Amino acid sequence: MSKPRSLSLAAYRILSWGVPNATDDPYIPRPDGEVIWIHVGAQDRQRAAVDFCQRLRQSRPTLSIIMSAPPEADLSRWDACPHPLVNLPAEQTGAARAFLDHWRPDIGLWIGGGLMPNLITRASERDIPLILIEAKVDIKVARGGRWLPDITRYTFDCFHTILATTPDVVRHIRRLGVSSSKAEVSPPLHVSPNPRPWPEDELIEMTHAFSGRPVWLAAWVQDKEFISVLSAHRQAMRMLPRLALILHVADISEAGPLHRRLESMDLRCINWDDGGTIEDNTQVILSAEPEDLGLWQRVSPVTFMASSLERGAGGQEPLIATALGSAVIHGPFVHRHQQLYDQLDRANAARTVKSATELGDAVVSLLAPDCAADMALAGWQIVTEGAPQADHLIDIVQDCLDQRS
Repeated sequence: MSKPRSLSLAAYRILSWGVPNATDDPYIPRPDGEVIWIHVGAQDRQRAAVDFCQRLRQSRPTLSIIMSAPPEADLSRWDACPHPLVNLPAEQTGAARAFLDHWRPDIGLWIGGGLMPNLITRASERDIPLILIEAKVDIKVARGGRWLPDITRYTFDCFHTILATTPDVVRHIRRLGVSSSKAEVSPPLHVSPNPRPWPEDELIEMTHAFSGRPVWLAAWVQDKEFISVLSAHRQAMRMLPRLALILHVADISEAGPLHRRLESMDLRCINWDDGGTIEDNTQVILSAEPEDLGLWQRVSPVTFMASSLERGAGGQEPLIATALGSAVIHGPFVHRHQQLYDQLDRANAARTVKSATELGDAVVSLLAPDCAADMALAGWQIVTEGAPQADHLIDIVQDCLDQRS
């Protein structure tokens, strides 16, 4: 049953009346069948949302997904998305109605803050089940509507389930007058990587090729990081003379020039992509194929996630390496995945370095078997801790959809 409309809400809609925004990029057609609308309130939560969608589709393969971002978000700066990703319309009554008329979602999942009363209350009045996770007491009220009582409470009360990451937020929501049975504490969504399997015979062959030598991987290395990585490798070889470096370059066109450069530096190097063979005295294995990282991360107990030592690239996602049991080192410039790296650093599952010298020291330190194993275990706990939360949320979504069938 739809909730009766409050006087505050009626007044708010009058104050925020408007027509749908004109746009040069109209919505694509609505998919057939069931549709879940997932709103991502902040760019840094997009990766976790996409990962959740992948898990959800495994449980409900016919479900179509539409994702939205805040009205002001510059989607050109967001990651490529496997699902349609659109900006929400401005907080206007007419625009909210047009959005819902077009997509007709069967269920809505809102991640984070920036709640928009017109859109949320109209969805609730259409009996669309709404779920709020990573809840914040953060409402985007249209200009002129802030003085109206009960808008915040009424907006929160439209949600079927509210999951917040801290008890303080839950208590605040309950103090608004929202039913205590709706709100509970639950961890945020985490990315749960699912590395593709690798042929066992290739792994055995690679392990045999290294013959027990210590190995480390530098992945996604930018051209301006080459000297730092190679300096760190030379430094580490003073302590570990048989040390091998797998140097994976971010730009495949750099592989050939770098190979010639390494030979001029008197480093014994092979180009794996050109069919080079790893020998007992090989010091650097050059690679550029992204698909081969699954192999390298399995045979390397330590991975330096490059594109992070110099400003500009913003880092690469570390969780596949972590899931494959490799201890992670990274530079300070990881803003594209800052939350993930902060989480790994806090758990002692990753280590930050700021220079070639620090990188060389970290490689030697982490190649000690006990240290690498401790970091790998801490990383594995981070990788797996989000699974129960995702499973719980999938159950809620499934139940809501089943009740509508």
